[in-house]
Amino acid sequence: MISQSIVGDRREGRPKDDFYPTPENATLALLSVENFYGSIWEPACGDGAISKVLEAKGYKTYSTDLIDRGYGKGGVDFLFQYELIANNIITNPPFCLCNEFIERAACLSPRKFAFLLKLSALEGVTRSRLMERTKLTRIHVFRNRLTMTRNGEASRNGGMIAFAWFVWDVDHFGEKTAPTIGWIDANR
Repeated sequence: MISQSIVGDRREGRPKDDFYPTPENATLALLSVENFYGSIWEPACGDGAISKVLEAKGYKTYSTDLIDRGYGKGGVDFLFQYELIANNIITNPPFCLCNEFIERAACLSPRKFAFLLKLSALEGVTRSRLMERTKLTRIHVFRNRLTMTRNGEASRNGGMIAFAWFVWDVDHFGEKTAPTIGWIDANR
């Protein structure tokens, strides 16, 4: 298993620790199409962007991150967690570690987990097999591009990358059932 702590060293040109805070409208869009029952763990909480929205919507939220950015509990490497601390997991994982995050979440067996990923996460033999094996349930593709900011810095440009919420749900039955695809709007 690869530790989150090496994220900054994995890809040149990426911000240290792969920190791209989630826009509020992205989390609200997820909550408009998915119901979560019970508590939620945000294991890459960063500055609390997702957690704050969840808390405002009344969810009991546990926020952790490897890096202490002044929100939640810092120093917690999700990839080395072996106990589930909430019923569900919602996160925007470091993009260069999305496979490892999917594996860890699947091993922890939450009721449901939702990851904000680039739409291109569907590509590739290894990742497609991982998503089949872990029983990816739904994909909510954004109709419009999200504006993700490096290290939380203001951006002058609109989004350039297509994103989607990828959802795994324990209630998804069927060994060979393919995930469903829907579209969501971040501008509502």
